[in-house]
Amino acid sequence: MARSTEWGALAALGLLVSLAAPAATPIDYVHSVTRARSARVDELKHPDGYLALTASGWLLPGVNTVGSAADNRFQIPDAPAHLGTLELDATGRVDLRLRDTHGITVDGKPVAVTSVLRTQGSSGKQQPTRVSFGSSYLYVVENGAQRGLRVKDNKARLRTHFPGFDYFSIDPSWRIEADWVPFLQPRTLKMAYVTGTESDTPIAGKAVFHRDGHTYELLPIDEDGRLFFVFSDRTAGKLTYGGARFLYAAAPKNGKVLLDFNLAQNPPCAITPHVVCPLAPPENRLKLSVTAGEKKFRGEHE
Repeated sequence: MARSTEWGALAALGLLVSLAAPAATPIDYVHSVTRARSARVDELKHPDGYLALTASGWLLPGVNTVGSAADNRFQIPDAPAHLGTLELDATGRVDLRLRDTHGITVDGKPVAVTSVLRTQGSSGKQQPTRVSFGSSYLYVVENGAQRGLRVKDNKARLRTHFPGFDYFSIDPSWRIEADWVPFLQPRTLKMAYVTGTESDTPIAGKAVFHRDGHTYELLPIDEDGRLFFVFSDRTAGKLTYGGARFLYAAAPKNGKVLLDFNLAQNPPCAITPHVVCPLAPPENRLKLSVTAGEKKFRGEHE
């Protein structure tokens, strides 16, 4: 999302609004954006969020060794030197085989030497099996035919000492009321991920907006009733993260969609290397510089 400075007189703010023809701007707009920025950081720092990730990777078919020692396929901070193995079979099943069960629990209960690990499922609504050791825990995720390891520790430095974001100045002219153009026939948007995988996602329409005399379009994904835009622009790779930025908007109303680029945000993979993110599809690569929202993250992972 976006964050930055405050503008002076309300009269000057009103002038900026009229020149850029954005949506009508609330009087307390600067404060509302500042509050939204603060809320985003607070949400990121919640327990078990992606700031707690300390290790990750994709399982290979067969045996994958895990533990803190350097000779493991997956080196996990603060785990026993040789925790055990994760065995992936041809059906996608993952078996955990522990070298020693002392101090380890599965879903909060004492563990047997061998356990089958549940993923989040194809729907994403299943609770993955959690294997805990010390302040950390591991679990397995699925992405199509792939199975991946994720490890979290709520004492991870990125979570406990999150450095925050840099922002462009809050500019009301980037709060834009776009036209919503529904598609008469079903369409899909091809989303590519940094892992090289792709998926076709249904989309219902597009947002069309105007800036500096030019017309631009963005295609959103529906996410729990909200519109989710994965986009990039001419600041990408320079002032902002190169792969994409994210923007959320409320569902269309009366043929309009409110696009507030001051709330454009870094994707998780810009903050931690342990998250897989989508790349901006070609249709959403804007040929203008969106100087609003979060800038490139300058924390521990860049």
